[in-house]
Amino acid sequence: MLFSIYMLPLGDIICKYDVQFHCYADDTQLYVPVKPNDLSQLRNLENLGVIFDSRLTFQPHIKSITKTAFFHLSNIAKIRPILSLRDAETLIHAFVSSRLDYCNVLLSGLPNYAIRSLQLVQNAAARLLTKTRKYDHITPVLASLHWLPVQATANFKVLLLIYKALHGLTPPYLSELLTPYTPARPLRSLDAALLVIPSINKKSLGFRAFAYRAPYLWNTLPLHVKEASSVENFKSRLKTHLYSLFYGLP
Repeated sequence: MLFSIYMLPLGDIICKYDVQFHCYADDTQLYVPVKPNDLSQLRNLENLGVIFDSRLTFQPHIKSITKTAFFHLSNIAKIRPILSLRDAETLIHAFVSSRLDYCNVLLSGLPNYAIRSLQLVQNAAARLLTKTRKYDHITPVLASLHWLPVQATANFKVLLLIYKALHGLTPPYLSELLTPYTPARPLRSLDAALLVIPSINKKSLGFRAFAYRAPYLWNTLPLHVKEASSVENFKSRLKTHLYSLFYGLP
């Protein structure tokens, strides 16, 4: 509250220069129009802690997360011998997992090689937590911890957004991007709760846009997951489905 009061005059100052802005709890964003030709001259932009590059590869952002995460893992490793499993897991979630999960919706659809370094971070965190040796196979360890891989976690977030959007729990600008599929004549797919997948140019970045990626992922879900009665029930069913899909285990 005191911080908000302290920052209150900032809005008046920005308005004097006819600049659009938005205030968050601990951040203030300015919206300045930029000509398309000027974008090629901008290498990286940071928005709410996410680094955007001109080609939306998110590689600068991924490198930043990887560097910070391994720094914290190194520090945790120094005191791991005196930590209980529960305390070590708390530290890893606070300093590492939280960074892997932050705004990871933006990473959904990236090729595996692009997010490989993030997966290596998660693998290293799992080894440190469980004291698994360097050359032991990591997949059974991740499965035992019930940690979804990085790509699966990103997809989880996208699918959760879709469920909320379809049930009126998100801003309209998200739900407006989703259109239920209605076949021209009665078909079995009518009861499959499918969404319309728009036509896009797959040579561009269109396949990673929410308008395409969201229905594409949603249509791959089993009907019993889509028909969950609540958000918590959906999250539980979805995690079970993704866990089985990635690990081949019940």
